Amino acid sequence: MSTSDEDTIPPARLESRWPIVAAVLVVMALTVLRPPEMRLAPRWSLPAVEVVLLAVLVARHPARIGPRAALLRAIAIVLVGIVMADTLVTTVRLLYVLIHGGQTTTSADALLAAGAIVWGSNVLAFGLFYWLVDGGGAAARAHHMPPALDLAFPQQISPEIAPRGWRPQFLDYLYLGLTASTAFSPTDVMPLAPWAKLAMATQSLVSLAVLGLVVARAVNILT
Repeated sequence: MSTSDEDTIPPARLESRWPIVAAVLVVMALTVLRPPEMRLAPRWSLPAVEVVLLAVLVARHPARIGPRAALLRAIAIVLVGIVMADTLVTTVRLLYVLIHGGQTTTSADALLAAGAIVWGSNVLAFGLFYWLVDGGGAAARAHHMPPALDLAFPQQISPEIAPRGWRPQFLDYLYLGLTASTAFSPTDVMPLAPWAKLAMATQSLVSLAVLGLVVARAVNILT
């Protein structure tokens, strides 16, 4: 099969790119709103990376395959990895401010707002990561789900409850990111691959640290 033929294979279910684009835009907004104490670089640096990520996601429909799509997916994974790393560093900065004090910790409102920004960025960044990596990416999932699952959704474990040809889409991965950040453990989606277990464990620990320490410190300030 030629590259051009392979590039135009109709997917089993065409996934809309706009929820992903909206998620990246929200991440960009949260980055801009981050307090100065939570930044290690100029305000514009990470949004510049996220603009490139946005351009990559818009340039190619996530359900298309081919060499160019594979390259764009690899670039997107690297960029999302940078966003995730920045989220982890920001979490460390927030914990440092909580321990040693700073401008953000003088007000319960400012502290809760900073914690919400870090927590929300964590949910969105990991949701994008799961969507990009699981099963070889959106294009691979749209054309053929691998026999060995990385993340097992209920619809895959019990196919009789799902429509024929069901595939996980971005909102499913965003929900996974939300539940991992609130329940601190798997809920309906089971991590099977080592990378999935490590990612979910990291996300849960980050969320636990942010929610636990930020809320405790905010209550302490209020009382």
